[in-house]
Amino acid sequence: MVVLADFEIYCSRPHAPTRRVALGEMDLPCEPAPGFGGVLLAGVVAEHVPGIDPDHIPDIKRLTLELEQGRPIPQPRLRHRLQVDTVGLSSVRHRLMGDGERLWFDFGDSGAPEQQVLGAIYAAGTLDAHVLPSVMASLRRATKWVGPVGDDFIAVVAGGKRGVSFGRAAVENPTAWAMSVMGFEAGGIATAVAAPPVGDVIRRYRALLREAHPDHGAENDGAAQRIADLAEARRILTGR
Repeated sequence: MVVLADFEIYCSRPHAPTRRVALGEMDLPCEPAPGFGGVLLAGVVAEHVPGIDPDHIPDIKRLTLELEQGRPIPQPRLRHRLQVDTVGLSSVRHRLMGDGERLWFDFGDSGAPEQQVLGAIYAAGTLDAHVLPSVMASLRRATKWVGPVGDDFIAVVAGGKRGVSFGRAAVENPTAWAMSVMGFEAGGIATAVAAPPVGDVIRRYRALLREAHPDHGAENDGAAQRIADLAEARRILTGR
């Protein structure tokens, strides 16, 4: 078991006279974007946004765009003020965990929903400019998520689809995962970073799809997952 991404938020206490939030320690790897860091930040948003007044959701999305565009950020937001000083604030830490291909969230349980969502968005705003659009897009998708914040959520915010086995390797390097699914590497370990020619991908996809389909003699068990993974791998490698 390993920590793949984590970040810390400092929050004012529930009965404090002013509502404040500050950022603490962060380890948010986001390459290729959104990466483990972007998935974690999006997970925090999806986990806590149901506890926020729906009337405030447009301001959440507006804040992601302002940070993405490098614009000045008026304060307060969602009635909370961002500050640097952490004195008098309580710490909460969120993590993305991994064990083999399995991924899961370990969310802290203190602080108001607004503080957690704002902390995730402000943390995203500290990332390098070249990953920022992808990460902020993942956070905006997270504001609309309905359902458990688990495997399907991770697949969708990482750029995949529901029902696809988007585990650790897929989030870490989607192209390498797709090549592995399609069998384009030797020894079962994808090392290349460039996708093969589109024509080769389509031909390989059609051949593997026939092999995986029960109508052509494949076992029913696992066939639907294999077919879904093949379709997603084709999409990643061809862009369509």
